[in-house]
Amino acid sequence: MSVSSTTSTPLGDILKISILGNESIHCGFHLLPYIFDTITSNLPSSAYVLITDTNLSSLYMNDLKDAFDEASKKNGSKARFLVYEVAPGETAKSRKVKEEIEDWMLDQKLTRDTVVLAFGGGVIGDLTGFVAATFMRGVKFVQIPTTLLAMVDSAVGGKTAIDTPHGKNLIGAFWQPSYIFVDLSFLTTLPPREVSNGMAEVVKTAAIWKDDDFALLESRSAEISLAASTKPDSSSTTGRFSSDRSHAQSLLLQVVSGSIYVKAHIVTIDERETGLRNLVNFGHTIGHAIEAILTPAMLHGECVSVGIILEAEVARQLGILSQVAVGRLTRCLQAYGLPISLSDRRITSLPASGQLSVDRLLDIMRIDKKNSGPAKKIVLLSRIGKTYEEKASVVADEVIRRVLCEAATVVSGTPTKSPITMATPGSKSISNRALVLAALATGTCRIRNLLHSDDTAVMMNALVELKGAVFSWEDGGDTIVVEGGGGTLSAPAKGKELYLGNAGTASRFLTTVCAMVSGAASTEKSTIITGNARMKQRPIGPLVDALSANGAKVRYVESQGCLPLEIDTDGFRGGHIKLAASVSSQYVSSILLCAPYAAEEVVLELTGGQVISQPYIDMTTAMMAQFGIEVKRQTGTDGQLLDVYVIPKGTYVNPADYSVESDASSATYPLAIAAITGTTCTISNIGSSSLQGDARFAKEVLEPMGCTVEQTLTSTKVTGPPVGQLRALGNVDMEPMTDAFLTASVLAAVANLPALPERQVQGLPPTASRIFGIANQRVKECNRIKAMRDQLAKFSVETDEFDDGIIVIGKPSTSLIRGASVHCYDDHRVAMAFSVLACIIEKTIIEEKRCVEKTWPNFWDDLQNKIGIPVEGVELDTHKQASTSGKAVIPNDQSQADHPVFIIGMRGAGKTYIGRLAADVLGGEFTDADDTFFEETKQSVSDFVAANSWDEFRRVETEILGRFVQERKGNHVIALGGGVVETEVARQLLQSHVSKGGVVVHVTRALEDIDNFLSSIGNTAARPNWGETFADVFKRREPWYAACSSHEFYNVLEPVGTQSQEEHEQAMRRECGRFFRFIKGINTNRPRLGNDNPTNFLSLTFPDITPALGQIDELTEGADAIELRVDLLSPTGTAPTTPGLPPQSFIAKQLASLRLATSLPVVYSVRSKDQGGMAPSDQSDLYRTSVELGIRLACEYVDLEVCWPAQVLAKVSKSKGNSVIIASWHDWTGSMPWDKQSIRSKYAQCSKYGDIIKLVGTAKSFSDNSKLQLFVEEMNAQSGAKPLLAINMGSAGQLSRALNPILTPITHPLLPSRAAPGQLSAKEVLSIRSSIGLIPSKKFYLFGSPIQHSVSPTLHNTAFTSLGYPHKYGLHESEKVDQSVLDIIKSPEFGGASVTIPLKLDIIPHLDSVSEDVKIIGAVNTIIPTNGKLHGENTDWQAIYQASISGLPSNFKQGTALVIGAGGTCRAAIYALSKISNINTIYLFNRTIENAIKVKESFPKNYNIKIIDSFNEEEIQPNIIISTVPGNSLVINEKEKENGIYLPKSIISNKIGGIVIDLAYKPYKTALLNLIENENENENENENSKNWKSVPGVEILILQGLIQFKLWTKKNSPELKVRKSVMEKYFK
Repeated sequence: MSVSSTTSTPLGDILKISILGNESIHCGFHLLPYIFDTITSNLPSSAYVLITDTNLSSLYMNDLKDAFDEASKKNGSKARFLVYEVAPGETAKSRKVKEEIEDWMLDQKLTRDTVVLAFGGGVIGDLTGFVAATFMRGVKFVQIPTTLLAMVDSAVGGKTAIDTPHGKNLIGAFWQPSYIFVDLSFLTTLPPREVSNGMAEVVKTAAIWKDDDFALLESRSAEISLAASTKPDSSSTTGRFSSDRSHAQSLLLQVVSGSIYVKAHIVTIDERETGLRNLVNFGHTIGHAIEAILTPAMLHGECVSVGIILEAEVARQLGILSQVAVGRLTRCLQAYGLPISLSDRRITSLPASGQLSVDRLLDIMRIDKKNSGPAKKIVLLSRIGKTYEEKASVVADEVIRRVLCEAATVVSGTPTKSPITMATPGSKSISNRALVLAALATGTCRIRNLLHSDDTAVMMNALVELKGAVFSWEDGGDTIVVEGGGGTLSAPAKGKELYLGNAGTASRFLTTVCAMVSGAASTEKSTIITGNARMKQRPIGPLVDALSANGAKVRYVESQGCLPLEIDTDGFRGGHIKLAASVSSQYVSSILLCAPYAAEEVVLELTGGQVISQPYIDMTTAMMAQFGIEVKRQTGTDGQLLDVYVIPKGTYVNPADYSVESDASSATYPLAIAAITGTTCTISNIGSSSLQGDARFAKEVLEPMGCTVEQTLTSTKVTGPPVGQLRALGNVDMEPMTDAFLTASVLAAVANLPALPERQVQGLPPTASRIFGIANQRVKECNRIKAMRDQLAKFSVETDEFDDGIIVIGKPSTSLIRGASVHCYDDHRVAMAFSVLACIIEKTIIEEKRCVEKTWPNFWDDLQNKIGIPVEGVELDTHKQASTSGKAVIPNDQSQADHPVFIIGMRGAGKTYIGRLAADVLGGEFTDADDTFFEETKQSVSDFVAANSWDEFRRVETEILGRFVQERKGNHVIALGGGVVETEVARQLLQSHVSKGGVVVHVTRALEDIDNFLSSIGNTAARPNWGETFADVFKRREPWYAACSSHEFYNVLEPVGTQSQEEHEQAMRRECGRFFRFIKGINTNRPRLGNDNPTNFLSLTFPDITPALGQIDELTEGADAIELRVDLLSPTGTAPTTPGLPPQSFIAKQLASLRLATSLPVVYSVRSKDQGGMAPSDQSDLYRTSVELGIRLACEYVDLEVCWPAQVLAKVSKSKGNSVIIASWHDWTGSMPWDKQSIRSKYAQCSKYGDIIKLVGTAKSFSDNSKLQLFVEEMNAQSGAKPLLAINMGSAGQLSRALNPILTPITHPLLPSRAAPGQLSAKEVLSIRSSIGLIPSKKFYLFGSPIQHSVSPTLHNTAFTSLGYPHKYGLHESEKVDQSVLDIIKSPEFGGASVTIPLKLDIIPHLDSVSEDVKIIGAVNTIIPTNGKLHGENTDWQAIYQASISGLPSNFKQGTALVIGAGGTCRAAIYALSKISNINTIYLFNRTIENAIKVKESFPKNYNIKIIDSFNEEEIQPNIIISTVPGNSLVINEKEKENGIYLPKSIISNKIGGIVIDLAYKPYKTALLNLIENENENENENENSKNWKSVPGVEILILQGLIQFKLWTKKNSPELKVRKSVMEKYFK
């Protein structure tokens, strides 16, 4: 057994913990003198070796040496004190570093009496321990952990190891340290994130073993966190002795030592991890799988934290662990800033998060060391402080999968547990009321069956902040003990707001509670309550109006009628209060609950007509009576109850015990399942005496539908009719139970028998259900009426709606659509309601299963375990990420792909233009918010403002925005009004949207251009005058636009370089496609990085790039990317001579102009003066904002210099979005050799913050290149190594540039200067690689016949020569695939081939693989050798597709295409057209109809191919025409129709215009192309012909050749040179 004791010494009070029979773990504060005194006196040696990393050395080395010297002097030791420093980070845990340490120790002539000291985190401890275990066959060592994670985990237990390329910790030994010194003062120098990282292990240990420590951790989190992160002000040694130890320090010591004690105890019993020791792996089975994917971006403890929740949920699903325990774990981990969900923004912002698929996680878990064969093992909790077994338990894959999947499918069928008897979770309504009543009362109350959910947690936290009560737990969390404050409340400290999330009940109740806060008991005189973006839309105006009229001082902080509110103290006067109660009964309950504490007796009069949800008001008064206050409801002279309540003054008295009734709204779901499946269900603790209105659901909804209902005072039993025999409801008033209307709606959908005659609705079908009295459901978590209509429509259910209700037309369940995927709007009631329908409608998917956690967190478990309806996990195609319980710190409740794109910016910036382009390229819908505004108000903005006010317009505008955020999804692009950012609520909505992974794009352009544009159009009918200058408006809005947007798009309206206006429009379309696909995560636009695919980027050095854009094609020959050196830019056009940076608007325009000239990915770099650039080296904020601009501008790569402070690096890295960070370090002095530890430290630092590591040295001799290569090989051999760009500057380092395979910076002769000494051009790099054998000379061929006049050799040889490749392209004429062809393609010199007729089909059997395109088209025109295999592609269709897309008019939306000819080439044309989503019909003309039919039948039906035998002017008006017949087969003169296929002018009569492509190689101008040319020259006839463009066959040949070249070389062909040489050859 492990024991602990406290020992007082002159050097400190030490808490000692025994492990393996020795008191070798010593804990305390500021222990360095004690540590070295103990070591030198108890572990005498001739030498002490301290191993640490360079970071810790810079912080502590002087203190360490001083402490050692003092102890040595005191104890008479003459021992040497040696220090070895390694690079920080996981890379130090390698064979090589271990070998270097051992060689160094041998060089130091160390002997077997050496004592090795590990000073650092887990990496240092593991590495040092393994060195000690093997040096001289084992020497003594001491652990001095400096991170919390190491203190409680890796330092304890004697496990030592290093990593290998095969995995972590695979080579090591058990080697127990002589001492483990846990000095908690080291924690104060750790970043908060590292402290949280360790707290995950502390929480985990308490959860499996020590429930009392867990209670401390959850209740005292603020103090514990403070002690771990705050340096004491008074003395540098505060806490060394118990007498001067703060309370927070004592708490910290208690929980940390408690965690260590548990680990030590388990190790003592099971040192070699044979069973019991597995318990410390709680959270690690799933956590390690997550870590394997996300490391090093996410820390071990952060991944384990998520794993803890998931594994707790596994135990809950198996019926082993209660939801109470899961909730406690969730809240405790959150309290320490740890993620508890894979939807946490810290995780979703990582590119690697896309790999968190359920299958991937399960696959990684398969190799966990705890497993027994294929069976996975997980440590299962049975309660806080106790595990289910004293070992890890076997858990089936399907159980784990159910937990991990973010969506669920309910397996339709009959409940196997019928007849069912069950209870539902505690009522949310009663739980919240009970908490308020118990807190305001005197005495202590034990509340049982309290709902443990987000809403009740918010309520408790707020009451604690108001110092209104003290909460604690009993019975493992099943009972909450409330020590009431008797109504004495005080305002929170200054700056502290009550954040209520989306908890509507809490917001209403606490508004009045805050008004009764005592000014005498408070330092502050007001309280602010606020919530999330949705809460800031939900109404609270009537309650505020009533309180204000009663004398309370309540102010709207942002938007009128909604939170946030600032409420002054002493504001609840009492007396006669009038309250409008037609929106929410919670307003009434809020005043009722607080009324006894008003200054005067309260008479509450409800006004405004029909009172909503009267049963909830009755619930409140009944509960008040249970706490000692009787409310009297007045009656009229006729004996009818009035809406007037008299509440006497008094104080609530807590009952000793209070049991919360189960939630009646939740009970509707199992009862409805019984109804829809024809089975029986009894809810054991809800009956006719229930306080809740929804308890009437069984009698008033289910019974009229044909169910048998038996209801006692305390129970409800429902037996459904036979399946398919439900009656429609007809007219039903659900005002007393509004939340239950969703359940009724799904039942009504399958109620195919007529409603009872007296309930039927005139004018509606007999199977109609008309539910009314539910207007308040439009302002719940979502607009529930609209949500139910939209989702029921997916099942083909007909619905309608009216002001306060919904109509559902019932139909047989057999006629409903199967396989629907239900979007839940993050609304628990939507998810649970549709789970009822899913019981009889197969394959229904509930997309957001986690949203049920609001009121029934274990709903899916209960559905399976208690009801007997199986539930399976579903991984959605658009959601490749596993799911977790609980809300993230910053929730991300939808994948980025499901968020709409919002466009914001000034009027005149081009929002509509860019928005329409974006919607088009994303294949989505475009909406202008102004149009929506007009649809809803029937007024233009100008008219509305004139009739109302700007404030009222902003309110309506914000409401519309809120609905867009809530209801729209996918690739919907929405352009918002320029002033949408004027209101705080709208800004919050947009910022919340961004925080969840959504996209908001700020469209901007040169301010003078916007101003001139607005001046030219003046005030429009739609838009009123601002009433202030444009400059003033923009100055005010500019920071708001930045704060509310995730990205920025700079709109350049004028052509760049030598572009025509038409080319500019094409470039804008192309850039919009790149930009929006990039930020939506659809396309990265980045080349594949790897040693087998050398890449580079051109470093631009122009001070102003715009004059050079006309030469960009020549400049970028052979480049894979292009670097914009922001620090070299200057608005003056001359190179900067002093450190500085240009304005961000200039940078944005430069980048936008560059984007219009090239489609290459951009490397965005801001090089500081100290790193060889011109940006100031001493302005970190300027540097950070300039780098973040590159991320906002959607740059594919963003350079981040690691010389800046850690907080700058962390902030940029965190905000990177879809950009890849190149973490860089440039050594201009040559003082950082490649074979020393300093370079490894820089590597580790770059690896921490970057996705790509860039290290640049300065070569002093040629041998520096060899050292560099050895370093690269060592780093690349590490497990999980990131791409490494490592080069030397200077002429001696040029070889390193040629050898580097990852994004080598290159130059070009046309640039004004090289960006760095020794930089080479792309051609020079390739020439060097070729000369040293890295690019062997290859032979390329054209196979086919006849081919003697082909221009393909000219095309490819021009490209090879221009870029510096040693390859040659030649002709090999053959009419069949004979032995000569086979010999060529099998030759080691074979580099690739083009294939033309007649071999396109015959070559296929001789290839190892072909693309999916080839399988459909049936022809290969390109052979690519890859890794000894031959692969076939077809680039014909790609060329046709590219020409078609670029030639279509910009206003083209939907249309048709025409293909002439049914020969082999037509298949590529049809396939290309099928890829154009805007083409809905493909007409196929061929003189031989039978051949056309064969072609049509060989393609999928969804290609929608229609065969025609004539060109009918009315029917055939295509936008794309492609001829695949020989060049002389077409005629355009009607008199020559006997000589070929006659083409009438009508085929180009389409008003929009389009493009014609003739695939005939010759003549250059075929009849089809002449048709277009003739029409274009005829000015007086068809104007539409001017919108037609033509593409000759040789152009398609060039395009397909350019694509071939890239497939062979992975490089873009020099298009202009190729095109010029080909056309010269063609016309020669």
